[in-house]
Amino acid sequence: MTNVETPTNVEAKAEPAIDQTQAPAEEIRGVQHYLAPIVWDLQALAISGKQAHWHVRGENFIAVHELLDDIVDHAREYADLAAERTVALGLPIDARLQTIAANSTLPPQQEGFQNYGPTVQQVVADMDAAVATVRKAVEALEEIDPNSQDVATEIERGLVKDRWFLSAHLATD
Repeated sequence: MTNVETPTNVEAKAEPAIDQTQAPAEEIRGVQHYLAPIVWDLQALAISGKQAHWHVRGENFIAVHELLDDIVDHAREYADLAAERTVALGLPIDARLQTIAANSTLPPQQEGFQNYGPTVQQVVADMDAAVATVRKAVEALEEIDPNSQDVATEIERGLVKDRWFLSAHLATD
């Protein structure tokens, strides 16, 4: 067995190096400007989706309950994808709870138990807000960093699919 020494005094770098292989530093900072709001909205969607998951009631309970778990998992995965793209470029991402609460564009969440209809409407509205944020990023990132635009496009595709699955529970015909 090899003994590995753990450094006791590790100096942190004040500012990580920005990956210059993609674009100039000013443009890469633009990536952060558009991907951070995606992270905030998707983290908020994960939280509000779990709130809805725990409180949904009604005849479509099990289907909506289980679908909300998938939506929450996907929101977390998509937030991670956007955050990791930002960090891979050498820029920090601020996803602290207070930052998410202050910057998310999602509408206020209802508290307590609700029938599946209002619950689905609420989460669809949350998803609509997140999709709007992602679409802004897709449009803006075209000129800044096509690889980051691809990340945002992948997220948009997944959110729209999840929204379709959930909103189908509101169909009346």
